[in-house]
Amino acid sequence: MDVQASGNENQSTPEPAPAPGQENPPANPHAATRTPAIIVGVIAAIIIALSIYYLLRPEPLLVQGEVDATRLDIAARVDGRVKEIPVERGQNVTAGAVLVRIDNPETLAKQDQMRAAKAVADAQLANVLVGTRAETIAARKAEMERAEAAQVLAQKTFDRAKTLTEQGNAPQARLDQTTDALHEAERGLDQAKSAYEQAVNGYTKEERAIAKANVEKAEADIQSVKSVIDQLAVYAPIASQVYQRNVEPGEYVSPGVPLVTLIDLGDLWIHFDLREDLVKGLKVGDRFDVRIPALDDRHVTVEVKLIATKGEYASWRATRATGDFDLRTFSIRAYPVQPVPELRPGMSAYLDWRSRQ
Repeated sequence: MDVQASGNENQSTPEPAPAPGQENPPANPHAATRTPAIIVGVIAAIIIALSIYYLLRPEPLLVQGEVDATRLDIAARVDGRVKEIPVERGQNVTAGAVLVRIDNPETLAKQDQMRAAKAVADAQLANVLVGTRAETIAARKAEMERAEAAQVLAQKTFDRAKTLTEQGNAPQARLDQTTDALHEAERGLDQAKSAYEQAVNGYTKEERAIAKANVEKAEADIQSVKSVIDQLAVYAPIASQVYQRNVEPGEYVSPGVPLVTLIDLGDLWIHFDLREDLVKGLKVGDRFDVRIPALDDRHVTVEVKLIATKGEYASWRATRATGDFDLRTFSIRAYPVQPVPELRPGMSAYLDWRSRQ
């Protein structure tokens, strides 16, 4: 009985209260020391997992491309001095808009010369078609009549001289003189008759053909000069944008020298140069997204429409382990699936080639 009482007393004895300002001791000191160890272990496991992930994952292959567009180098077909350039760089122009005006005074003067030659040819043709004037015909007829009278007179003189010579009343020299005079009068009469007949009949068909040919030649010369003058104004072949002005007013230009460079914003594509080992599996019609930094990293979906070799080698990547062969470079042209009005030539485009695959 005494032992049980003493045990009850021990069990009911209260623990002394902590002094003021002191915290209660932890109920389980082992749990308090285990929590930091768990946190450290979790952090270490995360670090190890991330390290293994970054070490084992394939290294990204960042491919850079460039936006390009159809470019047109507009050149003049004639020489001269630049008179005016009515367009500015970056300006949108319509088809047929004047890009450059060239001044060439020598060509303009040649056109006036050809027009004068044409007027002369027209006058000659009109003269041929009208025929001989009536006054000319009358004059030729009068000359023929005088030749006939001279021939009659020469014939009578010859007859008298011949009679006198036969009778012995005139020397032989006199007969010879009258004979020569008769022959000369006959030749004069023949010439006068020919001239009169030519005046009456007018020009021959060959002369008319020559006159017409001269007119046609003059017209062709005018058209030739006019075609050169038309080239003094250079026009835009299609609706496009002025990319570059290669000359300024006052400069002398020669045929074939580019004056203005245009770009067709309706025909934009993204150009990539890839080694042939990267082209493996790529085919025309494939689509993938590219990132455009100039457009705030906008993603643009493009479609491959051209895969062509460039005919050169990428010396920075050689397959030395397989027999000293260099990998060729292929040109890839991918067009945006949807129009991107803000896209401009020269902008860069990026994509992770392996993640694309």
